[in-house]
Amino acid sequence: MPEISTLITDIYALIKRKDGWFNDALAGSFATTMAGKLQEQLGERQKTSTLRLSKMGPSCPKALWYSIHHPELAEALPPWAEIKYSYGHIIEALAIVLSKAAGHEVSGEQDAIVLDGITGHRDCVIDGCIVDVKSSSSRGFNKFKDKTLAQDDSFGYLDQLDGYVLGSHSDPLVRTKDRGYLLAIDKTLGHMCLYEHEVSHDREEALKERIRVYKEIVGSPTAPACECGVTPDGSSGNLRLDLRASYSAYKHICFPGLRTFLYAAGPVFLSKVVKRPFNKDGPIVEIDKDGNKVFTFV
Repeated sequence: MPEISTLITDIYALIKRKDGWFNDALAGSFATTMAGKLQEQLGERQKTSTLRLSKMGPSCPKALWYSIHHPELAEALPPWAEIKYSYGHIIEALAIVLSKAAGHEVSGEQDAIVLDGITGHRDCVIDGCIVDVKSSSSRGFNKFKDKTLAQDDSFGYLDQLDGYVLGSHSDPLVRTKDRGYLLAIDKTLGHMCLYEHEVSHDREEALKERIRVYKEIVGSPTAPACECGVTPDGSSGNLRLDLRASYSAYKHICFPGLRTFLYAAGPVFLSKVVKRPFNKDGPIVEIDKDGNKVFTFV
């Protein structure tokens, strides 16, 4: 029986083969899984929300409160972002079907997991280990490859994995109880990496304390203060949202006067503007929260 330590090399060896291994049964499994994921991503959604294990990473308390009490106020994703996020579902379905085809034991797909009253759905169990599939940019992939994710886990991937591992302790499908794995795939270059993560006692206690705090926050009748991170934007005196805050669907509620400028590398969200951003061609284009260009005379 293959072990999870050989998962990547076994998948690569499989793909090199040209003997018709990708048969009708695998194609059907892939299509069914992918269709379900895309329907979830692009289909009709209910305007309700609950605390989930997938959202146990660090979060602004105000944004967290609004995500539960007023999910209808979340920013709508632009069409290109919906397409971008759908890549993750396609890659997840591909990774799981390749793991099966490579001879590894895959079970527990999308099983519900509960920890301290908070529910989540794990991706799968491979060779008795909890595995969460993550698609990534080439730059982000380096955190998995170089084993530096714990020092810069902006989106709480390890907190999410902690929840799945801890919530699966009594599951007989899960034979490895003290660690989980992130199966990371570079969505630009196709490289794969298996990131091993040990769930220590300290991490268990930290996650359970965060669950307690988050329950307290969302149980409050009023929204708490914003704690979004901001950082200087150069030396102009302007302040920009940090990476985590810039991805928040409630950033315009946390910062009613937030302004968005289209820098060459992408949009930058300024919570404080002392000096209008310029580049060599003149003022940087500003847009409102609906994506419309803001005309400013300078």
